[in-house]
Amino acid sequence: MNDSGIPQEGHNKIPKGWLAFFFGVIVFLVWYIASFTPAISGWSFYKEFEAEMKAGEKAAASATVDPGKYLGKADAIAEGKGEFGTTCAACHMADASGGIGPNLKVALKYGSTPDKLFESVSMGRPNGMPPFQQQLGNDKILKVVSFIESLRK
Repeated sequence: MNDSGIPQEGHNKIPKGWLAFFFGVIVFLVWYIASFTPAISGWSFYKEFEAEMKAGEKAAASATVDPGKYLGKADAIAEGKGEFGTTCAACHMADASGGIGPNLKVALKYGSTPDKLFESVSMGRPNGMPPFQQQLGNDKILKVVSFIESLRK
């Protein structure tokens, strides 16, 4: 008998499942590196991002907004008043007489026409007016503009 008391490796084979998993991981890593390394495959997240941004800019440029779309329409003015109360009244007061922001019933620094009002609300202005395009969208901004225009008359 060769029982020396020291544990010895009995030349056990690796289970086939573990061996398949090991080689599967190696194949996956080689595929992943070849597919997503820009120097090898040429793929880049930045290229896809730039393509999406260009497509978005084209879509935004093609979408024209008619600032006079809701002018004089009672239901749009009512909706605009509600949106104005929740979004704009904190700075311009509920009656648009001005507070932190300017009085909206008089001539404004950046223009008082519906298209200039739309631009001011959607894009914002320096020194305090934040942009609301993302938050409200074109339709709600146009209704707020119609409400402001109704206060001036």
